[in-house]
Amino acid sequence: MRPTYFIDNEVMVKDVILQHGVYPIPIGGKGVAMVDARDIAELAALELIRRDEAPGKLPMTTINVVGPETLTGDQIAAIWSDVLGRPVVYGGDDPSGFESNMATFMPKWSAYEMRLMAERYVSDGMIPKEDDVERLTTLLGRRLHTYRETAETLAAG
Repeated sequence: MRPTYFIDNEVMVKDVILQHGVYPIPIGGKGVAMVDARDIAELAALELIRRDEAPGKLPMTTINVVGPETLTGDQIAAIWSDVLGRPVVYGGDDPSGFESNMATFMPKWSAYEMRLMAERYVSDGMIPKEDDVERLTTLLGRRLHTYRETAETLAAG
């Protein structure tokens, strides 16, 4: 299983969004198909059960685990603006600045890795293949959780 960025990580930046009206993660303008950890867990369980119940050994396969929408930094800020009923702006494409901010409350090595991740999002995005969302929806038998759902939960809690 190859999941994209976890929507659930947004809990780390919730206070910045709610208190300062800024979405601080530099994900760029190409888009990232963020995925909910509940979807990852359910898909993993379904695949393990499928493999366990198979009559023989199944070939190795890669499952891209993505969210239902590919969002840019500006689009995420717009979702937050709508959910909160007040302006939220995208903080921009500055992975080094992001690393500096993250290093104030997490280990420096972790902040460094977050910067590397952000650099890749800004340069390439994290865009699913054409049939990834349909494949996952079929496997789950339901729609994938959306970014808006997570924003609404974080804003309420």
